[in-house]
Amino acid sequence: MKRTGGCACGAIRFEITQDLLGIGSCHCSDCQKASGGGPNYVALAAQDALTLLSGSPKLYHRTGGSGATVARAFCGDCGCPLWSLPAHEPFIPVKIGALDAYEDLAPQMQIYVASAPPWHTIRDDIPAFEQMPPKG
Repeated sequence: MKRTGGCACGAIRFEITQDLLGIGSCHCSDCQKASGGGPNYVALAAQDALTLLSGSPKLYHRTGGSGATVARAFCGDCGCPLWSLPAHEPFIPVKIGALDAYEDLAPQMQIYVASAPPWHTIRDDIPAFEQMPPKG
């Protein structure tokens, strides 16, 4: 299913041309900063499924929990977070709020729950991982 999205001011537009790989929420401290304090809700898209239609996002590079570099894409005009580019992963975590329609998306897992403050809601009806889930 194709999905479209963009930043709050409309300077950046993108589309996802394949079905999403999964939906999750991340409670790591970097995601809490990017979201303004809450968990970060993402839709995982295959790397070759995201196409930039207009604009050019700015990138902020940081070392992630795996020790590898993660680039976080955002609009340089309005500051809206868009997606991340984790090194050595076959997917791109797209911020759910950057999608035009997301009411049909709900988290299927929660990661980095060990970093969540006590007031974050950790659901008991979906998998929760202290950090990243095991690969494989």
